Amino acid sequence: GLIMWQTSAIVRGGERNYISATVTLYVMLYNIFLSLLHLIGLADD
Repeated sequence: GLIMWQTSAIVRGGERNYISATVTLYVMLYNIFLSLLHLIGLADD
C-alpha cells in the first residue's frame, strides 16, 4: 500500500523533490527484498 501511494504521489505531481522520492522508493523496495530473504531463510544476520 505504501509503495503504491508513494508512486501515485510522484506520478500525480504531489512530490516535487524527485531525487528524494526515487531514493525513498528504492529504500522501500530494498527493505521488502531483505524481508523476503529473511522469510525464506537466505539472509545472513
